[in-house]
Amino acid sequence: MSKFDKRGNPVSYHSQSAIDDLDKAFELLAAYQADPMAATDAILAEHPDFVMAHAFRAGMFATATDKAFEAELIKSVTAAEALAGKANGREQLYIKAARAWLDGDFERGVELWGRVSIAYPRDLTALQFAHVGDFFLGYSHMLRDRVARVLPHWDRGVPGYGFVLGMYAFGLEEAGEYALAEENGREAYALNPQDGWAAHAVAHVLEMQGRAKEGVDFLGKTAGQWAPNSLFAYHLFWHKALFHIDTNDAGGALNLHDEKVSAGGFGQALELLDGSALLWRLQLLGHDVGERWNDLADKWETRLDDGYYVFNDANAMMALVGTQRTDAQKRLIASVKRRASGQGTNAMMCREVGVPACEGLAAFGRGDYALSIEFLSPVRAKANRFGGSHAQRDMFSWTLTEAAIRLGDRALADAFVAERLSWKPESPVNRAWAARAATLKQVRAG
Repeated sequence: MSKFDKRGNPVSYHSQSAIDDLDKAFELLAAYQADPMAATDAILAEHPDFVMAHAFRAGMFATATDKAFEAELIKSVTAAEALAGKANGREQLYIKAARAWLDGDFERGVELWGRVSIAYPRDLTALQFAHVGDFFLGYSHMLRDRVARVLPHWDRGVPGYGFVLGMYAFGLEEAGEYALAEENGREAYALNPQDGWAAHAVAHVLEMQGRAKEGVDFLGKTAGQWAPNSLFAYHLFWHKALFHIDTNDAGGALNLHDEKVSAGGFGQALELLDGSALLWRLQLLGHDVGERWNDLADKWETRLDDGYYVFNDANAMMALVGTQRTDAQKRLIASVKRRASGQGTNAMMCREVGVPACEGLAAFGRGDYALSIEFLSPVRAKANRFGGSHAQRDMFSWTLTEAAIRLGDRALADAFVAERLSWKPESPVNRAWAARAATLKQVRAG
């Protein structure tokens, strides 16, 4: 006979106290607070036949998008599948989703978690796994619409309502609905100031609207609430560093890199991503980042043959370019090309975006700006195919703009600058690019 979690979802386990403890782990993950994995492992140590706990653990490892965790993902999927005969329909979908992800079909995994969310609209964790999966797949509108599907079943009386609002806010932002995104994000943050995803949604709105000074103030004033005990703080500090860059405060950005972004020692791919993306922007603008690239590049070099998620590889290429490791660049490009010939979601991402992205970044590093533009310009329009947010994929616009200026191509430079100014007309970074582009000689075709 099924019991139920605190949001009324059926759980096929005999111990209500174990179910209640797993609810607490769910909410730690929803807030990105430490440590849902440790909490789940403690539950499983006492209740090794708790299938939902195994399925939850599998989902956490899957959505970490890091080859380093694959052994643990296999362990959890195997354990969950061995208990599947005792699982209810909801739990079986969780297991199938994790298996699909493990087998390389990320799209199928996200769809299955999404089906759980439709069948059980108050299943906070299935919604979160699908939401994060939409992010990794670059499904901007699904980040919004998947949450919209379940919103009628939530209100302030349902535990975790603020987390759902925070997810909805981020989806609205990625869909370009900035005013509504900010409204929902601030409401979600007010309901739970520890909710890093809600603060994150507000930060994205401020980033996309060019409100850099407000971004510095917002993240600075709220960090005391979301940063302590957070597994996600490094990424919010990355956003704060971007705001510093866009207020001409490169020193502030570098300090955040040293004290907050890299403070965890770049132990996970998600942390390495932020390090690369931050230093790349600073170096493009001509700032001296010193020896900071070296640790990043060393960590990335251990992962060049992972073949797990090509968004990681593109960011790895930035570090290899930053350290002028040409042999490692060639090795990475060869690895991405091999994967592009395979099957599964990541193979598609490699073909569509990964190969030209890595080739284009490497060409930029060699000073072959024309070839860099040739590779990256077509990618610019479809970069969502390999995941991430608009703010993260902005690296392509940054690189193209700088490449066009360095190439001395006035028409291209003007085009890329005009695009950037249409989003952020007051941005000091964009205005500096415009001033540099204006010094180039106009050359007309024909």
